[in-house]
This record gives sequence, C-alpha cells and structure tokens, in this order.
Amino acid sequence: MKNVIKFIIPLFNLLFVVYISFGQKPDEELTKKEAVQRIAEFQNIVSDLKAKLQGLDNDIANLRQELERTNQKLTDCLDGYLGLLGINPETGKPFTKEDVEAFKQKLGQIEGKIREMQRLSNDELADRRKEVEELENSLNKLRLIKLSILPEFYNKIISLASDIRGLYRERKIKTYTVGTWAENRDCLWNIAGKVEIFGDPFMWSRIWQANTSIIKNPDIIYPGQQLVIPPPGPKTTDEIKAERKYWRMKKQALEENQKQSEEKDAGAKK
Repeated sequence: MKNVIKFIIPLFNLLFVVYISFGQKPDEELTKKEAVQRIAEFQNIVSDLKAKLQGLDNDIANLRQELERTNQKLTDCLDGYLGLLGINPETGKPFTKEDVEAFKQKLGQIEGKIREMQRLSNDELADRRKEVEELENSLNKLRLIKLSILPEFYNKIISLASDIRGLYRERKIKTYTVGTWAENRDCLWNIAGKVEIFGDPFMWSRIWQANTSIIKNPDIIYPGQQLVIPPPGPKTTDEIKAERKYWRMKKQALEENQKQSEEKDAGAKK
C-alpha cells in the first residue's frame, strides 16, 4: 500500500504541471512551432503517466498475491493450532473453524455487555452485582475451553477479565431517620413505600430484617431511630420467612383477642 501511495502522489503532481502548462497561454495564440513543441511535451507526459500507471497496476497485482499468500499462511497457522488442541469436548470431534467463530461470537457478546455496564453509575453497578458475577462466570467458562489460548483470544480474555473486576461496586450504606407519626406518618410500611427508599410498601420486611438489633417488634419504631436501608432487590429467603412468621403471630394474637372478647361478652350476659 505504501508503494501505491508513493506512485500516486507524483501522478497528481504531473497532472498539476499539465494543467499549469496548458493554462498559461490560450491555444489560438500559439505559433505552429510552439504548438508542435507543446504537443510533443504533452505526449511525453502522457507516456510517462501511462508508464507509472502500468507500474501501479503491477504493484497492485503483486500486493494481491502477497495478501493471498499471507491469508494462506494464517489459515495454515490456524489449522496447525487447532490440530494441537485435540478434541472439542462439546462435540467429541477435532476443533474446527466454525468452533473458532462461535467462540469469537460468545466473547464478543461478553465484551458488549461489559461496555454496556461500564456506562452505569456506581450505585447501579452495586445493585446489579449479581449480573457482574454472572458475566465473570461466563468468561471463566470460556477460559476453560482450549480455544482461549489462541493468540487472537488470549490477550483479549485477560483484558476482559480485568474490565469485569473493575465493575464490582459496594453500595454505600443508606440510612433513614425515623420521624414522628403525627408529622411524618412513619412506620415500616410507609417508609418502604417512599420513592427514595423502595417505592413499594410491601418491602417493609427488608428494613425490619436489616435492623433487628433495634427493632424488636416491626409494629413499633421510635422517632430519631437510624434505620439501615438495604439495597433494592427481591426479598431474601430469610426476609420472607420472617414476614410469614410475623403474619402468623399477628393472626394468632387477633384470634386470641377475639376469643377473649367473646368469653367476656358471654360472662357478662350470665
């Protein structure tokens, strides 16, 4: 390619000279001798340009042949690598070029996902930590495939692994100061329902379980208490169990109160 550029630049220079030479004096003002001389000069320039063009054509042909030889060497080199890798455990057959292409596509998908997550904020990355872990697991699975040692993949995989490690974020602990019921209507249900907290009152048990050291009864919280607010996400198994136990005890207490009330009413009638 450098050889082609080396010849193209002089070619444009010659065309510029022709333009300048023939543009200096209109043809109708030339004498016969000058016209013959000018024609001869033009013919020499054309011959020179044809010779250079032919040289360019020859260079292009040589470059194409060199490219074909290089591609063939790459193909032979890849075939040699694949032969050394042995059997693909997924297919039970020797690795093929199709396997290489499939591996490249999977690696590309992981790379695209990394680029997407790199645009997220620290808090968003902290909330999506599980996705980062799954991404790392996917890359580690590819690393176990022998194709990962091919030169075109080896350094890229190391780079992607480093990029994934850079996605891990720890969410800063978020707190909420309990206000009064009269002014703020603060209870775990209402706090969980606040837009800046969870925006979902049904997530109240997450706040309860994150603060069991100061909340003994989820129905009772006090103004001024500093509650730790866990990151948003689905309820854990422990949180669900605690909530179900709470509702069972709530139902049991309600039934006992109703029974006592009925017994009291019955005694009063006697």
